[in-house]
Amino acid sequence: MAQAASKTCEICVSAPGSQYCLDCEQYYCENCKSLHKRQKLSTNHQFQNASELIPEGKSKCSQHKEEFTLMCNTCNVPVCTSCVAGNHNGHTFSKLVDAIAQLRGENEKQIRDKTKEANQNITKIENSLKLFDNAVESVIKAINDQSNMIKSMIDKSVAQMIVSVKEQSKKEKGKVEKSLSTAKSELVAGQNLDKRRRDLDKTRPDETMVQQINKMKEEINRLHIKSLPEFPKISFDSKAVTEDDIKKLISSYTLR
Repeated sequence: MAQAASKTCEICVSAPGSQYCLDCEQYYCENCKSLHKRQKLSTNHQFQNASELIPEGKSKCSQHKEEFTLMCNTCNVPVCTSCVAGNHNGHTFSKLVDAIAQLRGENEKQIRDKTKEANQNITKIENSLKLFDNAVESVIKAINDQSNMIKSMIDKSVAQMIVSVKEQSKKEKGKVEKSLSTAKSELVAGQNLDKRRRDLDKTRPDETMVQQINKMKEEINRLHIKSLPEFPKISFDSKAVTEDDIKKLISSYTLR
């Protein structure tokens, strides 16, 4: 079907034929269309805008050379009046314009239903995307929250461990410092005895000197050098930690 050129009303032959009567197959102006619709015989005639696609000419039956005026509902093809008594004898028929109008109406309804369904699907998909985006943000927030909780627990454990290391090392260091102080006192006592010994060597060897030497010997014997304590040692036993170990600390997520 081709688009019609500009036509003149075939009734008044003066105004533009903006309307096309599908039943009469004629062009009407708006005024003549109104008059045509008021007549009893043509009150139910169907019109369409002339600007729409309409036949430039009338299709004819190739067998009978007659115009197609009917639609064979059984075969779903246009037929002429001679076909009714011929190959289409016994079939059911309807007016071609009515059949075309019905088909157009059905197509329009189907298109409208399908576009409505497509719009509904678009709305559902968009809503689903919004819900999914919100769910993704919730999962990300949950991961961050749990990560921060784990970090906080790790920081707390590290701080407690450092405090424990400092406290215990302070006690052990105090024991060593006490031993150091004792060793220094023993050194001073030995140095004093050694000074007295050198001074005594400068005196006259007599009975008094012998007594002082024996007395010093007793003091030397009483000077006890304590054995060294076991020195404290400290080391850190590092545990191998993998990314999988870290991931196991965080709850998993499910994506369906």
